Amino acid sequence: MKRIVANLTHVSMVVLFLAMSSCQKKTEQRVSKATTPNIIYVYVDQMSANMMSCAGNTHLNTPALDYIANNGIRFTRAYTTNPVCSPARVSLMTGRFPGYFKDANGKEVRENRGSMQIPTVTKEVEQTTIASYLKQADYNLYFGGKEHLPTSLTPTALGFNKFSDDERGELVNKAAAIIKQKHDNPYFMVVSLINPHDICYMALRKKATSKNDAVLLKRAKVELATLDTAMKIPKGVSVEEFYKNYCPPLPKNFEPQIDEPRAVKSLINNRPFRKNAREHFTENDWKHHRYAYHRLTELLDKEVQQLLDAIKNSGQEDNTLIIFSSDHGDMSASHRMEHKSTLYEESANIPFMAMWKGHIPAGQVNTQDLVSNGLDLLPTVCDYANIKAVSDARGKSLRPLFEGEKTNWRTTLGVESEIGKMVVDKSGLKYVRYDVDGVEEQLLNLKVDPFETTHFTNDTNYTTAFKRLKKVYETEWFE
Repeated sequence: MKRIVANLTHVSMVVLFLAMSSCQKKTEQRVSKATTPNIIYVYVDQMSANMMSCAGNTHLNTPALDYIANNGIRFTRAYTTNPVCSPARVSLMTGRFPGYFKDANGKEVRENRGSMQIPTVTKEVEQTTIASYLKQADYNLYFGGKEHLPTSLTPTALGFNKFSDDERGELVNKAAAIIKQKHDNPYFMVVSLINPHDICYMALRKKATSKNDAVLLKRAKVELATLDTAMKIPKGVSVEEFYKNYCPPLPKNFEPQIDEPRAVKSLINNRPFRKNAREHFTENDWKHHRYAYHRLTELLDKEVQQLLDAIKNSGQEDNTLIIFSSDHGDMSASHRMEHKSTLYEESANIPFMAMWKGHIPAGQVNTQDLVSNGLDLLPTVCDYANIKAVSDARGKSLRPLFEGEKTNWRTTLGVESEIGKMVVDKSGLKYVRYDVDGVEEQLLNLKVDPFETTHFTNDTNYTTAFKRLKKVYETEWFE
């Protein structure tokens, strides 16, 4: 009897082992296939982190963006490397700070004009771009929409299949068509949408004084028409009711920061249309600006919905990683400013979300970890493509954060701009060093003063923190 039991036990163990082995092989097959998903990066222009209904903004409705957030992870402390178009896009391609590159005069690239004039890049850069790494991983590369990049870093120069020069409806339709195709290899697709960037033209057309501004307006027929639609007062609504009940209210930091830096004043005064907006926009003008900005964001959301529908309807949702972000934000009446390029949160703090059903736990909101869109996207995407990638060693794969794993994450983060640089601390402190009109230093505290209405530079309670972050700035981020 014991022998029979023993034999039965042995047989049971063998069956269990074979079953476990079979299960393990199936799991390994699933993991192997899953680790090379299609990756779609939706990259928009001029959208601040708070411009989504899932972020608590009640003045707009963004169901498509909310869907990504609700089925994946949303970061509230994500930053651009530089809050203006071209430099931020250089980071997208290279995984480096724009200031890593020098213009023809040897100056750090920290604004649009210099960024567009970056000379031919080095072999080291060529071999460590996002495109170079993904080609090594046998990914097909697609890029559609806005570029705003120097010749040496355009999608075509780096090996992307450029499928659309449009930045809105046509782009979305062509991207959807590619998504629906059968693909032998996994692909990485950048869908670079323009809106809500059209908001830029509201202040510009009121005071376009330079030849460059005149050229911009002459070319901007679609942009201006889209803006006009976004600015329309709803039918049957009086002007008084519109400004009272339909427009978002003025922000809590509507007035300029106490002891505003000279560098910020310089940024405003260097462009007449920005100066005109600050000095001559009425409160209703600012409210109208905010109203249009919200409508343009809703327009963007509809375009994102088309992409999501194409992914879902083609049965690709389970093997597609979707990442959503923006190159920078918009001041949207904060500190009586519009446009970008500042180190204030409205300009530098951007949306960053990721969704991959079955792999990224749904409904996560990460309010602690500091994310750099420009530094972290490249290693993250390559991690999911099963290839180790390093450009700037300070960039980190976000995969552990996406998937809820414990990881030793950074506690500070650097950000550049054309008027200075800053280090943001996990605790909410910000050390800012402006450098366009002499050196100006500031220490801000987002927990105590989230709207950056003042600064704490000379407060003796912050002396230690000021010195600590100044040292971090000089030794870890910006030598």
